[in-house]
Amino acid sequence: MHTPVPPVSSAQLQDEIVRHATPIIQFRRTLAVDHELGGPGGPLLWAGEKAVLFFGSANRDEEVFADPDAFDITRTPNPHLGFGGGGPHYCLGAHLARQEMKVLFRELFTRLPELRSVGEPDLVPSSFDHRVRTLRFTF
Repeated sequence: MHTPVPPVSSAQLQDEIVRHATPIIQFRRTLAVDHELGGPGGPLLWAGEKAVLFFGSANRDEEVFADPDAFDITRTPNPHLGFGGGGPHYCLGAHLARQEMKVLFRELFTRLPELRSVGEPDLVPSSFDHRVRTLRFTF
């Protein structure tokens, strides 16, 4: 028996997959200018210092996401940082990644509607990105 899925857009599904899976674990940047973390009065970070963004933490921030550990394809808005947020470091491949997910799921579930995983994924050890080495399925 299948649990009914509420109607959602492909974009909502893609955003929640990227938020919840958080493909990139971390990125380090060098500050170009002094910055007060969290706004005025916050700790001062100096130009030239290194800062690290842990995307998984940002994508599960309780101040941004209600029930942040839940996988919720109806989540809206979904301001995840899975593609790096905005600005000059936004992922150049974000549009392609969204198109690939759209086509992948459309074709996969059209051709194999009974597809189900039969185990936990075997992940590739990495401190940079989350990658699945193998995942067993049945259909």
